[in-house]
Amino acid sequence: MSEAYFIKILFLSIVQGISEFIPVSSSAFLIIFENILELENNNLLINVTMHGGSLAAVVIFFYKDLIGLFNNFSLLLNLIIATIPIVIVGGLFTYFQIIDEIMNIAVIGYATIFFGILLFISDKNKEEKSFNRCISHKQSLIIGLYQVLALIPGTSRSGITITAARFMKFNRVDAAKFSFLLSIPTLSAAFILSSYKIYKLEEVSFNLLALVAFIFSFLFSLITIKYFLIFLKKFSLNVFVVFRILLGTILLAFYYSNY
Repeated sequence: MSEAYFIKILFLSIVQGISEFIPVSSSAFLIIFENILELENNNLLINVTMHGGSLAAVVIFFYKDLIGLFNNFSLLLNLIIATIPIVIVGGLFTYFQIIDEIMNIAVIGYATIFFGILLFISDKNKEEKSFNRCISHKQSLIIGLYQVLALIPGTSRSGITITAARFMKFNRVDAAKFSFLLSIPTLSAAFILSSYKIYKLEEVSFNLLALVAFIFSFLFSLITIKYFLIFLKKFSLNVFVVFRILLGTILLAFYYSNY
């Protein structure tokens, strides 16, 4: 293993940790940087451990909320309801390999711009509701249906669930918290499926690079969750909207210049 390859994986781990929980697409960023860094055949084990780091971070950050689910059946049920759509549709997409068919720079570019504009529109709503007091099973299902759109490369799972919550006038911080809690079953499912693939391919040799990928993804995920929630108490989501539109425009310009 060369030093250059080690640094590239380290960089990807940081990208994963930061982009997983803010309203940009982590999968899109990983695809983009894997191509830039010429890591198209990146080790499946590395990808699994990077996502495992993000999963561990959100579990640890919200461990009190997770323990509290035993005494808050309503919230637990709402999380289950919101998770069901993506489990069903994601399973079908995986089985029929639909995601692989639409995974390209053009789709990522258009999705990055479109869902960025949708985020902007939703964030214009007033902050009138708190999840602790107001969320219903119907609203949880709506958020879950929006989350299905995250299967489109470039959408952002956290971005689209926050968008759904903001359309229903929930405040930004609560919208983000619910999105983060909702990421746990989603990331867990992805982690389990990918781990099964590793087992089937007999790629079971855990190595130092995988450990480093896990640690850096974990640390930067933890930092991102903390400071993103602080950011949302003071600011709107406009900075992410501008970033998405600029990024999407660059991706489309790149795509059509090489078309």
